[in-house]
Amino acid sequence: MKINVGSTDRILRIVVGLALIGLTLAGTIGVWGWIGVVPLLTGVFKFCPAYTMLGMNTCPMEKK
Repeated sequence: MKINVGSTDRILRIVVGLALIGLTLAGTIGVWGWIGVVPLLTGVFKFCPAYTMLGMNTCPMEKK
């Protein structure tokens, strides 16, 4: 797994994931809120399989 999620993208994913899971646990939204696990995990592991398939990368390039 190559890192392809940058820091801003990572923070947004974690916040959105936690918000969706929190709203689900509070009973505000239904079971669909558990989809928040996906952005949470992609933010934590700094890897998004969809970005790989689409050839995207929000992580800054390393200098050689």
